[in-house]
Amino acid sequence: MDETVNNTPEKKKGVSKGLIAIIVAAVLVIGGSVAAFVLLDNSAKAQYFLAEKNSLDYIGDKFEDRYQPEMDWLETSEENPTESTVELSAEYNDPNGGMGYGMGLDPSQIINNSTITLTTAADMEEKQISTELAASFGEMEIDGVQFHVTAEKILLGLPFINEILQLKDEDLGPLLKEVDPETFTGEESMNLEQLFEGTNSEDLEYFKEEYGKMIFEELPEDAFEQTEESIKVQDQSLDTEKLSLHLSEDQVKDIIVKTLEKMKDDEKLKEMIREQMALQQFGGTAMSPDADQFIADFESGLEEGINEIDKVSIPDGLNSTIWVTDDLIAQRDFSVKLGSTENEDTVTLAVKGTQLLEDAKQSFNYDFSYDDGYTEGTMNLTGDLSWKDNQATDSLALTFADTVLSYTGEETLDGTAREFERTFSFEDPMNGEGSLIWSGNANYEGDQMTSEHSFSVNTPDMSQDMFSLHAAVEGKTIDSVELPNEDNVKDIGSMSMDELSQYFNTEVTPQFQQWVSNLLYGGAGF
Repeated sequence: MDETVNNTPEKKKGVSKGLIAIIVAAVLVIGGSVAAFVLLDNSAKAQYFLAEKNSLDYIGDKFEDRYQPEMDWLETSEENPTESTVELSAEYNDPNGGMGYGMGLDPSQIINNSTITLTTAADMEEKQISTELAASFGEMEIDGVQFHVTAEKILLGLPFINEILQLKDEDLGPLLKEVDPETFTGEESMNLEQLFEGTNSEDLEYFKEEYGKMIFEELPEDAFEQTEESIKVQDQSLDTEKLSLHLSEDQVKDIIVKTLEKMKDDEKLKEMIREQMALQQFGGTAMSPDADQFIADFESGLEEGINEIDKVSIPDGLNSTIWVTDDLIAQRDFSVKLGSTENEDTVTLAVKGTQLLEDAKQSFNYDFSYDDGYTEGTMNLTGDLSWKDNQATDSLALTFADTVLSYTGEETLDGTAREFERTFSFEDPMNGEGSLIWSGNANYEGDQMTSEHSFSVNTPDMSQDMFSLHAAVEGKTIDSVELPNEDNVKDIGSMSMDELSQYFNTEVTPQFQQWVSNLLYGGAGF
């Protein structure tokens, strides 16, 4: 009998971090990378994963069909220099009509007369980005804020100094080490090159070939079974191919070990991890973990997982069944039970649901369930995505316990012009309810685009027309990105700490103080 404390059963010791990593691998390994691997034979195993691939591709194709103008503009901006201007403004309708503020300034007077304008020019192939910021708050005007980035350096222009401040990537490490030699090595980098790197299709192909192909070949043919079965989905009777996968505990463990061993010795994978770390570390070098140490921890974690695989219990193996019609999945039933051989704790994860993928409408209804013997729960995801005659009517709902997150949207497309209204809602008995409404329009015509967006919130305490945020966007192709003249650049990376201190104390700070004084009292009306 379990011991109890305050009438609550004492929970047994859980699995280690290494075993948790293995559990995650067990769920992910038999699926994602394999589904992306192009299969050519006609076995039950091949048909199973081909149905997964076809279903993902179908959804992707429908997305591209619906948002083709946006996809075309994205391609244009990746291949050509472009300039975009975003003007932000807000509207506040005071429910008290300005009362309650005494003789002070009504906040709505500032909010309704304020704008922020951001103009950005980018050339991803030449690796150049240039941004200018201007703002207006009532009668107070701010402009002259500039930020420029290349693969080698960043430049900052401020309205209260004449020079453009420059910091080269190669100078960051030595500068930080001089500031704090105990914390920094002198090798730190802003990794500016990574800002201009898009989705690396080569990395994706590498995973398909190296991991998808390996896992597919390791899966035994006799683990798959193919039969015919009629099912009912959303009042439709469907004749389907029922494709079942069952892996025993030993088979699952064997595939996991081979995958972890390959990952542990995969230098290409480690280089990908380094690149992703470099991208995420931009702007936060001082707080970033050491890449070498991270890779070492990654390797030791994989080694721990391999060594502790025998401590994992997968009593029922891995079971997955899909029902396929017209080469697309119409129903799914997946389950795996995981735990530790050292005690009786187990966690059961299951996914069960249906979907209909049709030209004009894609519908789905899935349950994601969890049961660890102490707590259990189900999260339900439903959706209807309709696109017919260039009109969309969408609804999504994610429900867990008494909480509901939902989305509804309506769109129309006339040539390259789109109008839309999208609502994101939240309902919870403990925390109330509310909605974010996003409405607007967009037009994409070859080498230019325009769009207008409005965001508002609707809650029991705030009506939709009380406050709204507006964004007006204009974009166009340009010949090139203009960067500051090098004759007006102050290279702070080449300065010593004493020189930096003197420069900021004697030149930057006094000019900043004078600028603020002029801004607040030199005609702003405050």
